[in-house]
Formats: sequence, structure tokens, C-alpha cells
Amino acid sequence: MSKKQQSSRSVRLRKTAGDSKPIMQPVDGKSAIRAYNAAQSVGDRRICDTLARIIAQVLPGAESKIWHRHPVWFLEGNPIVGYSKLKDGIRLLFWSGQSFDELGLAPEGSFKAAEARYTSDDQVSTMDLKRWLRKSIDIQWDYKNIVKRKGRLERLK
Repeated sequence: MSKKQQSSRSVRLRKTAGDSKPIMQPVDGKSAIRAYNAAQSVGDRRICDTLARIIAQVLPGAESKIWHRHPVWFLEGNPIVGYSKLKDGIRLLFWSGQSFDELGLAPEGSFKAAEARYTSDDQVSTMDLKRWLRKSIDIQWDYKNIVKRKGRLERLK
């Protein structure tokens, strides 16, 4: 296995009966995301499953993994879209979303991210989500190198 493949794999720690040390166990991104979704309440799980299904459909070549404890999809190492559990629902985040010029997305943070929030799966508009995902392919800011550039973002596409 190449170093690149090793560094892109997620790892889960687990303990086995009678063992005092955790075991490092590779976990593919899809399995980790399914586990994340399954750990949510019934209503939030439906939202997460809907988002994951549509994201995977529109971004089939994207790398997916749990990153900073949340499901995130990457194109060429650059974070594109992800979601996370908040107190009052699920937040869908597009790292370059402020550049999409979309009414359904609200600015988030001090960079270029934008979000949508859901409290029920029937609030997820498949048409809007697919449009935003297509824009996420064409409109990208370079978050992968933000530390190297000391917090300065550059437009990739």
C-alpha cells in the first residue's frame, strides 16, 4: 500500500474483550459514515442518510471520510461538503458555498463556507442539493493549503 493510500484511510480504535490496549482497525469512509449516521436519533439519521445518498450520487469520485468527527467529502484532497449534528438538527456545510450565490445557503464563519440546516428529512430539497453539489465541483477555494498560506484562501476553480 502506498503512503498516499495509507494516509487517506480512516482508522478506528476499538477494544476487544480482555484487551487493555485499543486495536487500530482501518475503516473505509463509507462504513465510517454509515456508523456516524446510525449513531444519530431516528429523525436526524433520516436527514444524514438522505444527504449521504445524494452526495455520493452526485460526487461518485469524491473521497469520503470522518474528518474532525463529521462526514466530509473531498475532491483532490480539498474539502467540498460535509454535515454535522447540532443541538437543533443537522448542518450541511459547503466549504466554498458563499461563492455559489444561492439563496438557500447562509454564510458560515469568516472564510467562504456556507450552510443549510435541517430538522426534518422532508426539508432537504433534492433539486437544490444536487445543484449545490454540481457548483461545488466547479467553484472551489483551496482549503487544502490554507495553513501553508497562513490563512489566505486562493480560488482553484
